[in-house]
Amino acid sequence: MALADQAPLGARMTTAAAPGRSWIERIPAGWWITAFILLALPLVANNFWLFQVMGWSFILGMIAVSLTFLAGYGGMVSLLQMSIAGLAGYMVAILGPSGTTSISLGLAWWIVLPAAFLVAAIAATLFGALAVRTEGIYTIMITLAIAAAFFYFTRQNYTIFNGYSGFNLVLPPRLFGVNWRDPVPFYYLCLGCATLCYGAVVYISRSPFGLALQGVRDNPRRMAALGFNVTAHRVAAHALASVFASTGGILLVWQNAQIAPGTIGIPAAIDVLVVAVIGGMRRPLGAFVGAFIYVILQVFSPDVLGAFGFSAERFKLIIGIGFLAVVLFSPDGVLGLWDRWRARTARRVDPLTGVPR
Repeated sequence: MALADQAPLGARMTTAAAPGRSWIERIPAGWWITAFILLALPLVANNFWLFQVMGWSFILGMIAVSLTFLAGYGGMVSLLQMSIAGLAGYMVAILGPSGTTSISLGLAWWIVLPAAFLVAAIAATLFGALAVRTEGIYTIMITLAIAAAFFYFTRQNYTIFNGYSGFNLVLPPRLFGVNWRDPVPFYYLCLGCATLCYGAVVYISRSPFGLALQGVRDNPRRMAALGFNVTAHRVAAHALASVFASTGGILLVWQNAQIAPGTIGIPAAIDVLVVAVIGGMRRPLGAFVGAFIYVILQVFSPDVLGAFGFSAERFKLIIGIGFLAVVLFSPDGVLGLWDRWRARTARRVDPLTGVPR
């Protein structure tokens, strides 16, 4: 009997029907429900939830998805993503208008934004070229060293980065007569950018470059023997990841209306890694799930801890315990727990009739 004939009847019917379905029909119902909730959220949520909670979640998710792209598809764990995001944010403050008029050039947004992405991509390419020549813990250490060096450089340089004070009153341009820093427009701006970043990662992962990058991750020697330039693919991955991190960095500057060295400090770099691990590094969705969990704990845990007489500074302890729990019990993050629960549930259902066993 052929292998296809050995499959359950329901699976064969699904497989046979799949080619005739449009791409819209192939999207799971859960995605449509999630999209509807996110689009309709401003109708029921207040400005705090839209601007602070959801906006910050999308921004942090975009920075974390750049790490997910590098680690999940390229096998490269980098602690540089917050630095790349901060560099793009600094470029917006330096080249565009801000409250620090003695340094900011006040150029138009259509010059500032491409320049910010370009500078961040060049930096990511140069730093990536150094990092890809190492492996494992050495990659983490060299990216951490570069992130620390960039932090202290911005803190001590007053000519370009305005030192410890940084830049304030860095506001988004008023396009189409809309103030994009208002809670509802800013929410939709972040939602749109997060959707584009997520879709880009999914598309790239299925493209010839993405498949080659995953081959480099799994067996670099074999890919080199097949004629692929392993180093070039890894460096290009760093350059592509900078686009996602830069998008989050620019939105973060607009959300806070300022940027300072503390934005790109070592704790912030570690937080991006924690977010990616909590959500799950194997899929880009995990970055946004982990970001939402992190932001919820960051925002509301001080109130909960205060109610029990603990200091709000214990928030990091809760994050650390959660991080250890995820690493120990679900290396694939929260999405891994969800997958295991679905698999366990599916085993309890008859594949032919759909009736629980």
